[in-house]
Parts: sequence; structure tokens; C-alpha cells
Amino acid sequence: MIFIMAAVGSAIGLGNVWRFPYITAVNGGGAFLIPFFVALFTAGIPLLILEFSIGHWSHKAPPEIFKDISSKWEWFGWWTTLVPFLISLYYVVIMAWCFSYMIYAVDLRWGSNVSQFFLHDFLGITASPDILGSINIPAILALIALWTCIFLILYKGVKRIGKVVSLTVPIPIILLFIILIRGLTLPGALDGIEYYLTPDFSKLTHVNVWLAAYAQVFFSLGVAQGIMITYAGYLKKTADINNNAIITAFADAGTSFFAGFAVFSVVGYLAAAQGVSIENLGIAGPYLIFITYPTAINLLPIGAAIFGFIFYIALLTFGIDSAFSMIEPITNSLHKTWNFSKTKATALLCVIGFSFSILFTLGSGLYWLEILDHFIANFGLVVIGLLECLLLGWFFPLSKLRSYANQRSDVSIGKWWEYLIKGVVPFILIILLVVSLYENIIHPYMGYTAHILLTFGMIPLLVTIFISYLFMQKKKNRVINDA
Repeated sequence: MIFIMAAVGSAIGLGNVWRFPYITAVNGGGAFLIPFFVALFTAGIPLLILEFSIGHWSHKAPPEIFKDISSKWEWFGWWTTLVPFLISLYYVVIMAWCFSYMIYAVDLRWGSNVSQFFLHDFLGITASPDILGSINIPAILALIALWTCIFLILYKGVKRIGKVVSLTVPIPIILLFIILIRGLTLPGALDGIEYYLTPDFSKLTHVNVWLAAYAQVFFSLGVAQGIMITYAGYLKKTADINNNAIITAFADAGTSFFAGFAVFSVVGYLAAAQGVSIENLGIAGPYLIFITYPTAINLLPIGAAIFGFIFYIALLTFGIDSAFSMIEPITNSLHKTWNFSKTKATALLCVIGFSFSILFTLGSGLYWLEILDHFIANFGLVVIGLLECLLLGWFFPLSKLRSYANQRSDVSIGKWWEYLIKGVVPFILIILLVVSLYENIIHPYMGYTAHILLTFGMIPLLVTIFISYLFMQKKKNRVINDA
């Protein structure tokens, strides 16, 4: 039960609240659910079963697992743990903003001009990514609190994680339900939900809609990040692998779908109150939770401060499980492969994480965050998922892994699962990678220059690969010296 809570908590995060509703609305509304569930069954659940199975079977950290395939692939195991750590550097910053806004909600400190407050008064945003700007002091204070919480949760291992997720998984769901009830009582709420769900079946003929569905499933579930492999190593010997994967996948998908009702009920109210169309509100990414939602909160006739406080508490509790799950794979890998104590590894990584997170509190931090997240989502995780399927599918006895999972599960998987891992999923990820590369060349992200995109997007990813090779080499040198 603890494993399920931890896996679900890792999969469900801030992206469920802002990304899935928006992606659904702009890609066919209710019709988008068709490619979404196709993607869930053909890629999401098979990959979860793969990672749960290999993690439970080996009880090893990702670097050790891929080293068993071939010593030259140990670096890849380290890379799968370093990329989520890289994500955590800016993910915790978004949580820090939520922490600050939770406090601001008490007296609606963002005022009437919410966009001005967020972008200029709070972030101090600069004119471009290469103009650094000043540090955001409230965000720094929140970062200290959050990285300290992450350390306190992780340093004692899985027992502490279990206690935390027993609270942080159900609480945000309850709070989201409260937000939905309040949203449905507002004028214009049903218009927002109609916008969210109205099916446009013509969209299903567009390849980008299908790619968006696979991308959403792939990234939302937290696969290809070493997280589920690490968590599966904590499972009991008799744990049901296949059912756990199915439960985790549907819990994540269900929460995303449910969050859409809560989000668009309020978005519909805001559009009606301002007399504008929903399309013109700017509901993508951080702008939804730091500009659109506070604007709607200001207009509430009763209990605006209470509603705002509940909303940001919900976001914080949604985010904390995902945040510490991004740190756990690398701390566990250092602990198992280099014999670092769990406390020492966790403390070291939290200090490093806090130090680099400070960079995203600069006036240019929002630009860096969006660029880096774009490159990780469209290139980093896609490449990791692709290599994971190819290495485990073609150079590992996949049939034995399937048999191992079936022996411990009420629901058995057939030969079709092996075909998905070996062929279908890699084919989809290759298409996703090629299309993303083409789109980024033809239409550079947000119109930025190649210099900016390479500096703040591609180079950080390449640095994690370089560090992965250094980790592998250091391990080899330690083995030689010990001999």
C-alpha cells in the first residue's frame, strides 16, 4: 500500500493541475481522451510494468541494472537518475512560488493587476534570458523551507517516505474536490467545462494531437526517470506488479481528468466575469496558477482569501511527492553503488539542489525554467525512454521478466507486452523525437535564438550526460584501487 501511495504521489504533480486540462482543451476536448487512453494502454502501462518488474526483480539502483547488461551502459543508469534531479532544480522553485502565493492569498496581496505583480513585482522578470536580474528573496526563503523538508523526508529512507505519502496523496485530492465544488457554484462554470470537454473529432486526424497524447502519458507517469525502478525495489517479494502498474496509471490519469473540471470551472467563471473568450485568458503553464487563478480569486464574491489559500495548499501537497521522488533515485544510487550513507547522500544532494535552484529565482529564471523544461520533455526523457526500451527489450531476457511479473500478479500480461516494449513504444518515441527535432529547427521554441536555446536548454542536458560518464569512471577507478 505504501508503494502504491508513493508511486501515485510521484506520478501526480503540478503538471496534472495545469498541463493536462490545457492539453485536452486545445487538442480536441473530449475527443482527446481517445488518443490519450490509446497512449496509456500502448505505452504508459507497459513502461510502468517494465520499470516495476526490473526494479522489483533486481532490487538494484539503475546504474547497477544497466551495468549488468553491459559495463559500457552504466553511464546510462546514472543519466536516468540525474535528469529527474535536474528537473527538481526548477520544479522546487515553482513550489516555492506556490509557497509564497499561499501566504499572499491571506490578504490577496497580488492586488488588482495580477500579471504586473507576478511578472514584475514578484519575479522581477528581465527583458530576455541572458539578462540575469536580481534574486527573488521570498522565493529563496521558501526554497530553504522546501529543500529542508525534502531532506527530512528522504534521509531516513522508505519508512519516512511511507508516512509522508499517507498524508500528501489524499489531502490534495480532497482539496481539489473542495475547489471543484466552489468552482461549480460560480456563474460561467459550465461554459468552462463545456470548453474543456466539447469534442472536436476533426483534431484526431492531426498527428500532433496523437503525439501530444503520448507525450502527456509518458511524462505524467514519471517513467524513464529512474523513479519507478527505484521505488519498485522497496516492494515486498509477494507484491502484485501488474496490478500496481495499472492502479498507478489510472490514478494519475483520473486525477488529471478530474483536475480539468476544477480548473475550467474557475476559468469559465473568469472568462464570463471579464467578458472575454477562454482562449484569450492565457491558461498554459505557470501563467494559469500565478496569473489566471489569482485574477479569478479576486473576483470571488465570498471567501476569496480562503479559496486562494486552499488552492495553493493543494498545489504544494501535489508537488511535494513528485519533488522528493525526483531526488530519491540519485540518493539511492549513491547509497547502493558508492556506499554513501543515506543521510550523507541526501544532505549533499539537497545542498547542491538548493544552490542551483537559486539560479531560477533570478529575474531571468522564468525564461530558463520554460526553456529547460521544454528540452527535457521533448528530448531528454524521450531519449531515455527510447534507450530503456531498446536495452531492456533487446539485450535483456524480457520473456523471463514477463514471467516474473505474471507469477506475482493477479492479472497476467501476454506476449503482446514484449512486442510493445521491443517495437511499438520505441517506434512511437522515435517519431516523437524526430517531430520534436523538426519543429524546433523550423520553429525555434518561443522564437528564441539558437544561442539562447543551446545555452539554457540543450547544454544542461549534455552536462548531465558528461557527469554520468564521470560517475561511471569514478566507480571503475574505485574498483581498481580496491583490488
